[in-house]
Amino acid sequence: MQIHVFSSAEPDAGAVILSQIDALDAQPAFVALTGNIDRTTGPLIPALEALACPTLRASSCQGAMSDAGPTAGLAAFVIVDPAGSYGAACRSFAAGARDAARQATIAALAQAARPGEKPDLVWISSTPGAEETVLDGIASVVGTDVPIIGGSAADNDVGGAWFVGDAATHCAEGVAVAVLFPSTAVSFAYQSGYAPTGKRGRATRARGRMLYEIDGRPAAEVYQAWTGGAVAAPADGTQPILAEATLWPLGREVAHLGPVPYHLLAHPAAADASGALHLFADICEGETLCQMEGSIDGLAARAGRVVTLARRAGGLAADEVAGAFVIYCGGCMMTLSARIDEVVASIRADLGTAPFAGTFTFGEQGPIIGSGNRHGNLMISCIIFAK
Repeated sequence: MQIHVFSSAEPDAGAVILSQIDALDAQPAFVALTGNIDRTTGPLIPALEALACPTLRASSCQGAMSDAGPTAGLAAFVIVDPAGSYGAACRSFAAGARDAARQATIAALAQAARPGEKPDLVWISSTPGAEETVLDGIASVVGTDVPIIGGSAADNDVGGAWFVGDAATHCAEGVAVAVLFPSTAVSFAYQSGYAPTGKRGRATRARGRMLYEIDGRPAAEVYQAWTGGAVAAPADGTQPILAEATLWPLGREVAHLGPVPYHLLAHPAAADASGALHLFADICEGETLCQMEGSIDGLAARAGRVVTLARRAGGLAADEVAGAFVIYCGGCMMTLSARIDEVVASIRADLGTAPFAGTFTFGEQGPIIGSGNRHGNLMISCIIFAK
């Protein structure tokens, strides 16, 4: 098992990175390519096809990061593992998100030459909006006990210019699925950097990603009170609140790790004068919601702690790690953009000299003990590969 990470901020960053991959003295088994939509990897499809290895591509908010630091360009995470099996496939949502996820998973297993088997890990990137349905589609193929780690594709300003792809396909609305059967151990962690406040209520009226009422009152009105006015309800129309709400997500208590409750987060994106909140995750009527709070300092330090959790979950010392991939919320990144070097430094502090790459996403997916694979917001996840 060898992992190589390349990054570039050049206008032709994709070509630069592909030339570095071509220069390796071994055939890659899997490549994950992520970064800024301004360095779009779409035109590189012929070169990626010539590379002849499973590839997962996804746009990331304002760039990417690696052990070399943050970049406004692209980063590539390259696995060399002759004894492992890997496959990747992308499918459009044209026929529905669940079917797309199902078909992409079947195709990825076929490319790995492991049809009908359960991979050690499923790695996904979906365009935002149907992540819960995507997870259900994947589970229909591999079951609910296979861990799924992923991050929703992102653009630079929540304008909808995100994309996903494999080596041959480019989708503005779709899902890319990779199945991993590595020859060495893989471990992971999926956490947030937020703490619950004492403010709680029940979602009494909700549908999909629209939250209309909490405890029978307009949700935006309750949310304004819970945040102490930090996020105000609009007087008219619909107002974006994504930036203001980054430190004030809503949490759902979905499991317990010992005596400690695990909160899955939902990020309010906009508020209506009618009282509705628009979210980046589904809310079900009857769920208990908890007001969460975070801080810039907490978000800057949290990535390193999640990497430590993922490494310890595999029982690995830092010098036993071949490499790591970090999925970090794009909303958190934009909130602390001036301190993103601290995020990189906190990861380096745990991994030592092991290479890593990271992406900035608009939604994060991962497994929760006792609750299965879930989609949340403002989360951090890490995948660790052993040597």
